[in-house]
Amino acid sequence: MNKALSIALLTIFFMYSCKEKKDEVKPLDTSEVIPVKTATVGSLALAGNISASGLVTTENETTYSFKIGGVVSGVFVQEGQFFRKGQLLATLDETEIRAGLSQSDLNVQKNERDYKRASNLYKDSVYTLEQVQNTRTGLDIARKQKDAVAFNVRYAKIYATADGFVSQKVANKGEIVGPGSPVLFINETSHNNNYLLKVGLTDTEWASAKIGQKAVVTLDGYPDKKFDAFVFRKSQSSDLSLGSFQVELKLTMNDSKPAVGMFGKAEIKTDHSEDFLVIPYNSLIEADGNKAFVFVVENNKVRKRPITIEKFENDKVFIKDGLQKTDKIVISNSAYLNEQSAIKIIK
Repeated sequence: MNKALSIALLTIFFMYSCKEKKDEVKPLDTSEVIPVKTATVGSLALAGNISASGLVTTENETTYSFKIGGVVSGVFVQEGQFFRKGQLLATLDETEIRAGLSQSDLNVQKNERDYKRASNLYKDSVYTLEQVQNTRTGLDIARKQKDAVAFNVRYAKIYATADGFVSQKVANKGEIVGPGSPVLFINETSHNNNYLLKVGLTDTEWASAKIGQKAVVTLDGYPDKKFDAFVFRKSQSSDLSLGSFQVELKLTMNDSKPAVGMFGKAEIKTDHSEDFLVIPYNSLIEADGNKAFVFVVENNKVRKRPITIEKFENDKVFIKDGLQKTDKIVISNSAYLNEQSAIKIIK
């Protein structure tokens, strides 16, 4: 019995000794030196360009209508069709109008005879001076009425006052329209230089934009082209429906003719610039959105520092905050570093 107890005690002692050796952990070697390259934080003045989007329109949008009412005898353009200045676009049936002109002409002839007769009778002392003057007034009124009718006859036809295209046709042949009723909605495109891009800006952006400032525009209908533009007009009141301030950019379209309502994006080049700190892209660690970290060298050690990113541009990162111009940052071997690492700066 004593022999078995002795064997059991020896076995326990042996197992305990093995466990003691197994639990021994070699201490961490912190003497390893990691070579790193560093760079000083730079600064760059970045132009505060304005990015905006909007829809294509033209400088002048006009409604064509007849001065008088009547029956439409013809509309000679279709929606989307281009026309030239002076081109006949629509006419009214002139039957009634010509009848009115003939009537006014006959009225003038009658008043001319009355005046001539009154003048002769006045010479014979049959008519008084007042009667002669009244017939003269009647003749003048008849002539003015004829001029008014002749004027209306001229405006029984619609001629294009400038180059443009039809954005909407409201009336068709055979319809009865009233004076001033819309017949055609048109957009003027004189020499193809009247295209505009209307964009909405914030109040700060609106104040930064100046008349004449250059811009670059891309249109969805022409994805491979960039069009030169400049700030043409600024609205002096906000658009309450959109909650923004409208600015119009005049486009240089060359031979392109975009549709009204086409979507476009603009980059307006303002005079405002802002200084940003710039670091290389490969210095970032643990980047997430506009948040990231970098290692900053302090007293031959590295410190992990959070930063806020303003924007990326190629291999550069523009920093909003978190660094200073005097900071020296690690740009290589960042993945092997922690704040206890020993480093060696190499060139």
